[in-house]
Amino acid sequence: MLNPAAIKRDWFSNPRADVLAGIVVALALIPEAIGFSVVAGVDPRVGLYASFSIAVIIAFVGGRQGMISAATASVAVVIIPLVHDHGVEYLFAATILMGVFQLIAGALRLDLLMNYVSRSVVTGFVNALAILILLAQLPQLTHVTPVTYVLVAAGLAIIYLFPRITRAVPSPLVAIIILTLVTVYGGIHVNTVGEMGKLPTSLPTIALPHVPLTWETLRIIMPYSLTMAAVGLLESMLTAQIVDDFTDTPSNKSHEMRGQGIANFLTGFLGAMGGCGMIGQSVINVKSGGKTRLSTLVAGVFLLFLLIVLHPVVSVIPMPSLVAVMIMVSIGTFSWRSIKDVRGHPWQSSVVMVATVVIVIWSNNLAMGVVAGVVLSGLFFASKVRRMFTVESAISGDQSTRTYRIEGEIFFASAERFADAFDFKEVLDRVVIDLTAAHFWDITGVGVLDKAVIRFRREGTVVEVVGLNSASASMIERFGVHDKPDAEALLAAH
Repeated sequence: MLNPAAIKRDWFSNPRADVLAGIVVALALIPEAIGFSVVAGVDPRVGLYASFSIAVIIAFVGGRQGMISAATASVAVVIIPLVHDHGVEYLFAATILMGVFQLIAGALRLDLLMNYVSRSVVTGFVNALAILILLAQLPQLTHVTPVTYVLVAAGLAIIYLFPRITRAVPSPLVAIIILTLVTVYGGIHVNTVGEMGKLPTSLPTIALPHVPLTWETLRIIMPYSLTMAAVGLLESMLTAQIVDDFTDTPSNKSHEMRGQGIANFLTGFLGAMGGCGMIGQSVINVKSGGKTRLSTLVAGVFLLFLLIVLHPVVSVIPMPSLVAVMIMVSIGTFSWRSIKDVRGHPWQSSVVMVATVVIVIWSNNLAMGVVAGVVLSGLFFASKVRRMFTVESAISGDQSTRTYRIEGEIFFASAERFADAFDFKEVLDRVVIDLTAAHFWDITGVGVLDKAVIRFRREGTVVEVVGLNSASASMIERFGVHDKPDAEALLAAH
């Protein structure tokens, strides 16, 4: 049953600002969608239709209000070999399957994996994206006339100074309108949106991809669909997290995963490429005042309106105006505080952040940088926990009993140090292993305790394990073998 209060909150609590923000986003989507289509080796309509379709659908089924999803570079890069080797129809089929995989990921709550992405990785991802956005503007700033630089500077001046006059209208929209009027009526010749590629003049049509419905087709598209789904979800989850931080509001990540799946599944039937959350466009939306689902819907609908109805006007928009907007996004996206924090934060965190930035820029692959950052974070964490592991031992007055006091976390990274802490050749009547200040995390830790106890018993030493907390005792009771009959045979079997 529809909840009027929820509809008002999610759609109409901020209508004026949402509509204006959506218009700004729609204008900024056009050159990027065309550019991503060129990267993927497909007609510009494939990217433009995708941006319209995904934005409109995600407005209804997404889990993060105010977030923009559309055709993206990260997905475009993945599909280049598929389009080159098999044609664009296989791309549409792969996009449909991509949506299916994302729906499955949402049902399995794979969004929980984001808990393992550290703040350093997120910061590195954001900084790398800001740099990539800036680098993407270079083709529009090289081999051009000096007037281009003047217009970009004028656009930036309007974007940053106009809010001092009024915030009623988003300053990026004002900059685009003013620079368009100046170039058109002033007879100034610069690159325009129309020169980037042919704009569509008709609505997308619904159709099944023209591919054979065979196992061979599935074998061809499945690897691409899996990669597209993974990259798309990773970027969407990070985008949602960043919008959460910008707006200081929570979002439903598993809901967002399912929404991305629905959007891509349906988009494949419209003759369009897959997409995901866009950090740059989402930042434009939020900074322009967009807060609810209405801004995302307006962005998609107005994009199609621009293409179908106003394409003669859109085609004369000067690229310097959009370059100025994207430079603003780059500056606003970059975490400038992270430069100062490099010296103040633990060196491991700084290494993770810098490594994420470097790998993303070097590979031009956001997912690769994030995966590398997560792996580095895991290695540093394991190393830190390993160093926190200590062992102390004391011998009784009659030299017959030695007590080993273990402190710290016992798991795969500290198991070797645990085993090396004992002197199995020392002649003793009794050994006490005091685990009061220790905790067992995995079966590797349990296994190394089993080996230690059994080795002491082989030497004729009585072993007593004391001080286990309830969680560790439960794990050892379930997986340990040293207290079971025929312990040595069981250990050998393990």
